[in-house]
Amino acid sequence: MFDLIVKNAKIVTADCVFSGSVAVSGEKIGALLPADTIEPAHSVIDADHALLFPGLIDAHVHFNDPGFEWREDFSHATQAAALGGVTTVVDMPLQNDPALTDRAIFDRKHQLLKNKSYIDYAFWGGMINDNLDKLNELNECGVTSFKSFLAPVSSDYTSLDYGRVRKGLEIIKEFNGLAGFHCEDFGIISYNEATAVRNGNVSREDYLKARPVVAELIAVQSIIELSREIGTHVHICHVSHPLVAEAIKRAKYEGVQITAETCPHYLVFNTEQFLEKGMYFKCAPPLRSKEASEALWNYIKDGTLDLIASDHSPCAPKEKSESEGSFKAWGGISGVQTSLQVMFHEIKKRGWSPTILSRMMSRNPAKVFGMKTRKGELTPGYDADFVLVDPKKEWEIKEDQLAYLNRQSAFIGYKGAGLPICTVLHGQVIVKNGSVVGKSGEGKLIRRSR
Repeated sequence: MFDLIVKNAKIVTADCVFSGSVAVSGEKIGALLPADTIEPAHSVIDADHALLFPGLIDAHVHFNDPGFEWREDFSHATQAAALGGVTTVVDMPLQNDPALTDRAIFDRKHQLLKNKSYIDYAFWGGMINDNLDKLNELNECGVTSFKSFLAPVSSDYTSLDYGRVRKGLEIIKEFNGLAGFHCEDFGIISYNEATAVRNGNVSREDYLKARPVVAELIAVQSIIELSREIGTHVHICHVSHPLVAEAIKRAKYEGVQITAETCPHYLVFNTEQFLEKGMYFKCAPPLRSKEASEALWNYIKDGTLDLIASDHSPCAPKEKSESEGSFKAWGGISGVQTSLQVMFHEIKKRGWSPTILSRMMSRNPAKVFGMKTRKGELTPGYDADFVLVDPKKEWEIKEDQLAYLNRQSAFIGYKGAGLPICTVLHGQVIVKNGSVVGKSGEGKLIRRSR
């Protein structure tokens, strides 16, 4: 007898959509069954032809815990993620106190968070200017990847010069790891920002001018060449522009080991919203033109961009104040709860298959971040993590629906159709009809498989 059967579903894999049922044994998927199969089970969910996706893996989140809990904490953030169909997150090492840069900090972070999480979680490790000798021990801890900034960054972290990047890539190559980068050229941005502030040019337009596309493109091309030389797998975070995506596409064709992500906000927002509505639309790299945003979709369709991640980066309301100009305000957009519904709506609007979302938000993140033997697919033996989406259910994102600690987001007011209605983690329902029914501490630490 199975523990759970989800029957009458439209099962969405990375390759196809078909009618069927999913049976669960313990915490694993036990079988995929024909739609009309009747099998005994302790519990049955009638999907009523809703779409069943593998649980989403959001591989780029800033949950700010421990250390910056006035912006977000693991309890609120993982409940929000669960509501959005996300069953695993990979949390960034910065906006932590201390930043996750060695074994002792890894162990401390795990101990502090293990009873807070409603979903499974993994950790990025940091690669900064004074911890290259700690990369091996972080790999032994099971971090999925190593995050570096080539751009100016917050005070709890440090940016890397290309000499240290090159040395870090050599170390990471030895254990076949993954190096991820925030790609904006430090010199261009720091000069532009300092010049603008010194001259009192701190408007919204000045912020956009200070972070041009060429700064992102130069940094990405540099990482491409270093990866080409050394052979390390590199991952480009939050691609914002089609010129950057095109450089990545060429590098892939040339055999460079490179993967890349973009975020919902780069696909659905543009500079017009930032200039009109202000700091809730501030992020880095910044939003680009309407034409660039639309063209970025071409690299979703052709597979150049491997995954979609939220880059959930919340803050306290006062940190979005523009009273001291655009440069002082916090740059980041909250989106872990709403990524699936927004992307589902946009994919459907374009007449594209929902398999794109199964591939870019489940299977590919699992492959890139070392979880491919247990996560990201509706396959017997894999973790029984999945989400049901009602494709016809209309919605408007409202402040009181958000589970974040600070209920603010650029996505408030966004409308669409197609909403997550049930989330299952390890074979247990954790979200039902828009409410979290799971328990704190049910999420498990996921370490990168070697």
